[in-house]
Amino acid sequence: MTDSDMLRQLADRQAIADLIHRYCRAVDRLDVPLGRSIWHRDGYADYGASVYQGDGPGVIDHICAQHRQTMHHSHQVTNIIIDLDGDRAGSEAYHFATLRVAAGSGVRQISVWGRYIDTWSRRDRRWGLDRRHTIRDFDEIRDVTPLADHDVGRRDRNDPSYAVLTT
Repeated sequence: MTDSDMLRQLADRQAIADLIHRYCRAVDRLDVPLGRSIWHRDGYADYGASVYQGDGPGVIDHICAQHRQTMHHSHQVTNIIIDLDGDRAGSEAYHFATLRVAAGSGVRQISVWGRYIDTWSRRDRRWGLDRRHTIRDFDEIRDVTPLADHDVGRRDRNDPSYAVLTT
């Protein structure tokens, strides 16, 4: 493998990992345009029959509408593995999501651990998501007592991060 080939593979891996991370940012900030931008228009999302199965960009609308019903939510990804094959790639990324919802006079926390199994392609020099199969490995819901009412972070473009990040 030449140095040029190695640099291209590193750049491709970083581009795909960046899109995976931007997905989390999009659903946490309820940034529909950002979330839709990681998909190719003809992408397909399979989050399970009870959650969502359909066009990829549409899953962002669905998730953000659901998240507007919660008090807070936070998504992280880890253990990203990417296999490249020219202009196509496959990846697996472990994810963890926590959501808080009002429950009567209290708060309940939903935690989900799972994996994104993705196929990607580069079209017109841009990587995008072709298919996502989400696997939920386990989850829980429980009562929680918040330590404080955190009011700095926002779930929109008023979040302080938009002052330093352009997308």
